[in-house]
Amino acid sequence: MRYRVRHTTRYHYPQDVIQCHSLTHLLPRSTHHQRCLDAIIDVQPQPAQGNHRTDYFGNHSFHFTVQHPHQVLEVTALSTVEVEDLRPSMSLDFGITCAQVRNAMISNRDLPTIEAREYMLNSPLVGLSSELADYAGPSFDDNRPLLSAVRELVDRIYQDFTYDPKFSSVSTPVSEVFAHRRGVCQDFAHLSIGCLRSLGFPARYVSGYLETLPPPGASKLVGADASHAWFAVYSPEEGWYDFDPTNNKLAAEQHITTAWGRDYADVTPMKGTVFGGGKHHRVEVEVDVERLDTQAQFQIG
Repeated sequence: MRYRVRHTTRYHYPQDVIQCHSLTHLLPRSTHHQRCLDAIIDVQPQPAQGNHRTDYFGNHSFHFTVQHPHQVLEVTALSTVEVEDLRPSMSLDFGITCAQVRNAMISNRDLPTIEAREYMLNSPLVGLSSELADYAGPSFDDNRPLLSAVRELVDRIYQDFTYDPKFSSVSTPVSEVFAHRRGVCQDFAHLSIGCLRSLGFPARYVSGYLETLPPPGASKLVGADASHAWFAVYSPEEGWYDFDPTNNKLAAEQHITTAWGRDYADVTPMKGTVFGGGKHHRVEVEVDVERLDTQAQFQIG
């Protein structure tokens, strides 16, 4: 599937911003099932300098500085991406067991497993928790295939927690999400990651987009899409598998990956520092995910 993604972020300030320094993660990365064909970022006012680089996790990041006084900052990322669904409607009752994964994460010396170990540790927004381990534990019998257990955990989170965009913010801790049983996609991704890490399994945060389709007969609203978040779990010898707890499913061809890291703090779409601007500002975000054709045109290597 080929998509065109447009993501516009607009900051409104009550007073002039004299200077701003910003870091973005807005350009999709290429993966084993996704290829970013083209991507550009437009910043208004024109930045004095801008630098593209690949960060520690392999994500595309863009740092820019605006030195022209302004009360509106607009950043638009436009990209074309092809995504292939490698695991359509697959059964997960197979493969390496939970006990075997725990042992392999300790004993294996292959590079992918070594690199995955950092996703077992505490991170800025997700800490290990006995409470989360107790909640997730019943799904992870030692003799059960790991991926089957993760699929059950995702279903339980979907059933036990309520999607509530008014409940949380980007700084809401996992403990509050767990206590109140509500949150949004970022919260459910962090919750899943916390459960898995607390049981000794590597899990990482994935940010991106999800294609949404209007009801039959209705037109899709421009700018009505949104960024999305899910998680991936690592199974030695099987690799990384992406799950979407907000929608109770494996991530597939409608999921467009932008970046991944330990948690949201590693892949924040935009963050930075401003000088001036007044005490309060307003943010507008518009996202469009447009399907361009029905067949992915590349081969997985």
